Amino acid sequence: MTNTRGRLELTRWRNAVFVLFFVSGLGLASWVSRIPTVRDDLALRTDQVGLLIFGLSAGSILGLIAAVWLLSAFGARRALVISIATSSAGLVLVGAAATVWGSSPIAFAALALVGFGMGSTDVMMNVEGAAVERELGVTLMPLLHACFSLGTVAGALLGAGAAGLAVSVGWHLSLVAALALAAAAIAVRFVPLRPALGDSADHSVVRPNWAERMRTSLAVWRDPSILMIGVIVLGMTFAEGSASDWLALAVVDGHGQSDATGALVFGVFVSAMTVGRVLGGPVLDRLGRVPVLRACSVLGVTGLLLVILAPSVWLLVVGTVLWGLGASLGFPVGMSAAADNTANAAARVSAVAMIGYFAFLVGPPVLGLIGEQWGILNALFVIVVLMALAGLAAPAARERAQTPAAG
Repeated sequence: MTNTRGRLELTRWRNAVFVLFFVSGLGLASWVSRIPTVRDDLALRTDQVGLLIFGLSAGSILGLIAAVWLLSAFGARRALVISIATSSAGLVLVGAAATVWGSSPIAFAALALVGFGMGSTDVMMNVEGAAVERELGVTLMPLLHACFSLGTVAGALLGAGAAGLAVSVGWHLSLVAALALAAAAIAVRFVPLRPALGDSADHSVVRPNWAERMRTSLAVWRDPSILMIGVIVLGMTFAEGSASDWLALAVVDGHGQSDATGALVFGVFVSAMTVGRVLGGPVLDRLGRVPVLRACSVLGVTGLLLVILAPSVWLLVVGTVLWGLGASLGFPVGMSAAADNTANAAARVSAVAMIGYFAFLVGPPVLGLIGEQWGILNALFVIVVLMALAGLAAPAARERAQTPAAG
């Protein structure tokens, strides 16, 4: 692709996307690290926690669906600010629901706002990442997702510190929300205006017909390759998202550790994911997507079995590391594979992300119900099966020649 932008503009654009990935991870992990405390504040059973998290999942699916429309209606800059402001407001309300009002229904609605903002932001920042990756001419997507994981590491550490110091969930999440919104509002100023996404410095320019763009977006669901890539992302995202939803509680309830230890083990998981994503680009370039995804499946399955069956804390930590490494590359590789054909990239990325986020929709209540009946550790066997299926579907992500975007 011919580079029509200056090096400084591309560097600022790349850095802005890094910031967006980081604050998204920070916000998600800040909520996840306080789930045990929210559970105690609201006096919830395990299955009720699963239903509460369902609010986040349902909101995420709606956000994924709405992302293409938001881009068409408002352009990338304003759509990103709207989405991140929505998730930030949701975090503040979650904290207030747990700390001030003690209301599960309000917490559920607030988590739906968090999910909507994070889901729509996820599509938009991946579209931006794929675009700047193409213009720079370097492999960038795994490193961008490593930045997301770095944000989750920061969020997990802040959460562990807040839990250890007995800082209320309300104060903690409000501070994180303010920092995330401020950083994102500054970063989006360096996202370039692109008429193809409905951006224009000249407001007299007619925006693309969003209804037509929506019809075009729905057409990608007839592409078998998108569906098969979605199977990979489904399994790997279930493995990643289930750790976010249940790992801290599995450590606390399944292995009898403290809330702070649960948050720290979750920090080990996201740290392993970060390492996997930082190193993933060179490994993918050398070995290719298919063998790397298969290896990730084997690592993830092994790690999960250790987490479930570990008789000691150190084996639990080893299993967590393997689980994190195994889940680290599934989502970014899926995004890259979806973007191999650059025509209608936003819709293709949205479709694959939607399939992946289906794991967040069905995972919390399913694992919660199983965990209530047979224990949260036994519920993790569901993830073992899905990670194995993702490894079997790995050939769908095989590298292909780039198809130029129309026009």
